Amino acid sequence: MLNKQIVFASPWVAEVRERREDVPALGRGQAWVRKLYTLISPGTELACLSGHESWFDLPGVPGYASVSEVLQVGEGVQGFAAGDVVFHYGDHSAYQAVDTNHVFVKAPKAVPLQWVPFVRMANVAFTSLRVSSIELGDAVAVTGLGLVGNMAAQLAKLQGANVIGIDLSRQRLKQAEACGIDHVLFAGDGDVRDRVSDLTGGEGVSALIEATGVPQAAVDALPLIAKYGELILLGSPRSAYKTDVTDVLNYVHLDGRGCITFKGAHEWRFPVRRDPFVKHSLARNSAVVLDLIGRGRLKIEPLISHVLKPEEAAGAYLGLRDDKDRYSGVLFDWSAD
Repeated sequence: MLNKQIVFASPWVAEVRERREDVPALGRGQAWVRKLYTLISPGTELACLSGHESWFDLPGVPGYASVSEVLQVGEGVQGFAAGDVVFHYGDHSAYQAVDTNHVFVKAPKAVPLQWVPFVRMANVAFTSLRVSSIELGDAVAVTGLGLVGNMAAQLAKLQGANVIGIDLSRQRLKQAEACGIDHVLFAGDGDVRDRVSDLTGGEGVSALIEATGVPQAAVDALPLIAKYGELILLGSPRSAYKTDVTDVLNYVHLDGRGCITFKGAHEWRFPVRRDPFVKHSLARNSAVVLDLIGRGRLKIEPLISHVLKPEEAAGAYLGLRDDKDRYSGVLFDWSAD
């Protein structure tokens, strides 16, 4: 058989390769799957394509958001059989052997297949809610309304917050409105602080979820946070930024500056599988998200900008890097393979 893969060959070079291979001898707990759709995670994958992610070796196959059909299961696999359609953390390839003891969840028949890979982005966003102190009626701001930030804003609203979305892209603001976010603010207007103050009765937001991963965005957002509020770092910081660290720390330390709590919201702080001694896990989050999507409470359709063939990968990544207003939720359609 021919297995097609998207490969990051070298910095900023994405290409499609085919290789002939046999169906592998499956290990215990493994399944052999055929991809239907995979979703690009823009922040992580562009960082990998740039060659600046130390954990990702070039050349390499990127991707970790898939919906697939199970073709075969190995010894010890329980609850899954050939023909099942599943959400899992799969790469951008036509076929793959997958560990069913990782995140491997049946996709509800009522959920459109193109929506299922977005569970991965919601899982990333979910951590910001899990670590937060957000309660019904709180004011919450989200800076950065890409896929992860949009999901965080939607989840914060489902948790009962009045949500303010902030971004430099007017298209992303429109997407956030289409997803039901209460208020959207264009970060380039220069009056964001005043607008947030007006929307919160002069108090500021009790929680700010920083989803851009840009260090300066986190620092600039500190004045938006209410006294004893929290800054939740959801986006992974990747670039150098020089500032007055003492001033930043005084937002944490001094009562007059707010005594703000900083919290990290890295997805992997929770176990992958369900654990009787730990309430939250990536597998449980996935099931919760699929239920929310199936009941129409978490909006996916407004986030889809492109459904492309794998052969169009090079243009997709350039679009995500250079044309963020038109490229956001980009899916690869493997169903013809």
